[in-house]
Amino acid sequence: MAENIIPLIKICGMTREADAVRAIELGAQAIGMLFYEKSPRFVSTPQASTIAHTVGVGGLKVGLFVDPDSGTVKEVLDAVPLDILQFHGSEPAEFCGSFGLPYWKTLRAKDPASLPGLAGEYPEAAGILLDTWHPTKAGGTGETFDWSMLDDLELTQHLILAGGLNPGNIRAAINQVQPWAVDVCSGVESSPGIKSVQLMKQFIEEVRRV
Repeated sequence: MAENIIPLIKICGMTREADAVRAIELGAQAIGMLFYEKSPRFVSTPQASTIAHTVGVGGLKVGLFVDPDSGTVKEVLDAVPLDILQFHGSEPAEFCGSFGLPYWKTLRAKDPASLPGLAGEYPEAAGILLDTWHPTKAGGTGETFDWSMLDDLELTQHLILAGGLNPGNIRAAINQVQPWAVDVCSGVESSPGIKSVQLMKQFIEEVRRV
């Protein structure tokens, strides 16, 4: 990504229609919904359908899954007009690409030497989302990782940066990593799943200042 190009902004973990609509109004280009029952930001299929239809064509709707079976994904897609699938588990590339939608594959930044090989396993992915490694959590740690791990990383896919981003560190993150997109969740919340309009506004303004 060239310097000083503003990355796409995705605000993840939406559980309320009003938060999703406000995020798009403030300038986010994408919202994320978690179809993972172990997450405090889990949304049911009916709940997600309402959020997605309320947002309409104003923003990209991303559905996040962690090692689902194909029936679960298809059931969600039958009811929720998603634009992108995001996989956070150990799903193989063939599975990720089997639903007729673009997908983003999450990798956890633990060992920089392994990242190119792992990303290479998903050549058809529209994006590789790099998140903070945790021994037990699939994401949503609220913690950053050492961005210098990505200094020499070359991807054929778009690079999406996640992991502990917030209004206070997002400009430094963008300046160092130069991602195609940034993905924020807990960094713009007042409590899990409840977005703060003020924090979303500050985050988006900081992104635009790079």
